[in-house]
Amino acid sequence: MTTSKPHILVVDDEPDIRGLLKEILEDEGYEITVAENGKMARDLRRDVMPDLILLDIWMPDIDGISLLKEWQETNFTGSPVIMISGHGTVETAVEATRLGAYDFIEKPLSISKLLITVERALEMATLQKENYGLRKHVQMVTEPIGHSDTMKQLRDQVKKVNQHATSVLITGESGTGRTLFARYIHHTSQRSHGPFVNVRMAGISPENQALELFGSQGTNTISRLEQADGGTLFIKDIADMSEDVQARLLSSLENQSFLRNGGSEPIPFNVRVIAATAYDVEQMISSGRLREDLYYHLNVVSLHLQPLREHCEDVPELLDFYVNLFATQEGLPYRRFSVAAQNRLRNYAWPGNIRELKNLIQRLLILGEEHNIEVEEIEPVLNTQHRPVNVSGVSIYDLPLREAREQFERDYLEHQLQEFGGNVSKVASRVGLERTHLYRKLRALDIDPKQTKK
Repeated sequence: MTTSKPHILVVDDEPDIRGLLKEILEDEGYEITVAENGKMARDLRRDVMPDLILLDIWMPDIDGISLLKEWQETNFTGSPVIMISGHGTVETAVEATRLGAYDFIEKPLSISKLLITVERALEMATLQKENYGLRKHVQMVTEPIGHSDTMKQLRDQVKKVNQHATSVLITGESGTGRTLFARYIHHTSQRSHGPFVNVRMAGISPENQALELFGSQGTNTISRLEQADGGTLFIKDIADMSEDVQARLLSSLENQSFLRNGGSEPIPFNVRVIAATAYDVEQMISSGRLREDLYYHLNVVSLHLQPLREHCEDVPELLDFYVNLFATQEGLPYRRFSVAAQNRLRNYAWPGNIRELKNLIQRLLILGEEHNIEVEEIEPVLNTQHRPVNVSGVSIYDLPLREAREQFERDYLEHQLQEFGGNVSKVASRVGLERTHLYRKLRALDIDPKQTKK
């Protein structure tokens, strides 16, 4: 369970030091857990997830520097570490700092210095988490865009949903904004101060699904349920979860506790679950892909997102929003859609929904030159978006970013080569690349200019 008190793990092999630090820090209002050696520190760091660690360098089983290095190599970034030692040297302090320690304090300890260092380390950790959250969610929309009746009704539903802390099931076609609405529900709920943890089930093996959700005993893998404690866990593609994992999840939600993989001690948690799927729920239940009892547990409140073609009057507002977003956050040139272009897009079917609209805007901002975007410029891009742009049958929208970028670059350069009859010099001038750089790019993408002539 979450707590308002910062939790500090004290690791020292001397009982007197452990007891003294525990007493002093508890008097200062901190929650304290102690460990007498490296093995205990490993286990407790994983189990209690402290906000700060005070780590002695000299211990009987493993020295603190080696333990700090081990945590760094396993991508341990959750808590600042203050090293303490009675036999410190400049070299040791430098090495500890290089490995990510916040500070180095020598024994005999100055209590005033220790308390100031602890306070500053916790402040730094809080700021880092806030800054990380801002960077991570810089594109987060606090309120979904659109003034259609459809969008107004959805926002009203969210307000009603957030009067209670119930589970929510979001349905809707791919690209309609299920993740965005999940964030919006969390952002406007009483849990907004807590974490929002997103886990995707599609394309993951049952073993890794279980590892993601429940973690593993005896390793550094922290479960998503623990990460989301006090906040919201968003499970995308719930119908892609294996039957065994669905059963474990249902049991965990009913008991408000779970077992790690390989563990025997129940771990309590306090999480609101939002689940989502693009599939037809009734069909998934009848085919056995979604457990009916789990569905009823999650579907206390349901939210169905209409495809963009059902509220196309929101298209102009979405166009303005994403043009401004790409211009301010990615440095792309600001361009304006003409009235004729907006009308064309309002009457377009949008099979890829809002995701497709974002992709179209990004392409037009990258490729275009004029300030205004006219209908004549839109048509070729719409046609290009529905050429075969997938790998092994997978939509470009569902590819990892690197693969999607490569696929886009390949299509884009092949199109330019076709337009200029395979003339690399003219294409280099058109796309703004040095000719030698363009040749390297074509070789990397396995494009033969001679084979791309019209």
